Amino acid sequence: MLFGRVLDGKGGGRVIGWGAARSWKPEAPGEVLWLHVCRNKPGVQEWLDSLGIPEPTAELLVSDETRPRALREGNALVATLRGINFNPGAEPEDMIALQVWSDGDRVITLRRRRLQSPRDVLARVDAGRGPRDAGRIITDLVEALINRMNVSIVDMNDTIDAMEEQGSEADTDEMLARIASIRRNCLGLQRHMAPQHEALETISRTAPAWFEEDDRREIAESLDRLRRYLEDINISKESALVLQDDIRARADARSERTNYLLTIVAAIFLPLGFITGLLGINVGGMPGVEDGHAFWIVVGLCCGILLVQVILFWRWKWL
Repeated sequence: MLFGRVLDGKGGGRVIGWGAARSWKPEAPGEVLWLHVCRNKPGVQEWLDSLGIPEPTAELLVSDETRPRALREGNALVATLRGINFNPGAEPEDMIALQVWSDGDRVITLRRRRLQSPRDVLARVDAGRGPRDAGRIITDLVEALINRMNVSIVDMNDTIDAMEEQGSEADTDEMLARIASIRRNCLGLQRHMAPQHEALETISRTAPAWFEEDDRREIAESLDRLRRYLEDINISKESALVLQDDIRARADARSERTNYLLTIVAAIFLPLGFITGLLGINVGGMPGVEDGHAFWIVVGLCCGILLVQVILFWRWKWL
């Protein structure tokens, strides 16, 4: 168990240990038990079975099948949600699954890797400003997961804006690599968060009666926010694609300009190289061998050919 709290129904809660949590019963009206558990530890599934949770549901709560989903099982709500991985060295598309089970009196959340969102809700509980019931715990967790998604989207948009301002003096290869990373992140977020939209709709539509009307309204607001964020991801992806095409177009234009200049230089020196190569052959009968002015005559001829080439290239608009 990572932490346990017994909510007092007034926004606060008291700490509860693993031993007491296993045999917990409400001592006062409005009390709710919230346990946050690392699901890949030995014995977790057996403990879930001991709570009366059906075996298939217990297997779902500890499995590595982390596609977002939600279902109602009698008076219990079961959900798998995803949050963005902000652990060191992780990419935004590396999502962390959060499994949730609640029967209105108990809320059990399970994760494999560290996830900050439950800690954010826990901090509000310890400060006396947290959720008052099981439904509010779930809605606060959903809100925290979605808000952290917005942080990643804003960071990606800021990165795109910064690269757009860099202009042509930036390192093209580095910028293309960063854009490719942003596009991968956008695709990953879109792939993982779109099913979460469906899971939240299922919670709002089919949650048990203890999931109150204001909780459903909170889920509806989270759905609207998630929909906007998914639209923002699409915009970020398109912006990255446009910037990538622009950078590649600029790079291609520079390359074409360089190739063009090299072609012009080669065209200019081709006849000059032919003349000097022809006059440099080491055979008898070469004209001007005995003439002291022959060198300057050849230089003048080359300059004349160069001048004619420049004039022709200018008329043909090659220069």
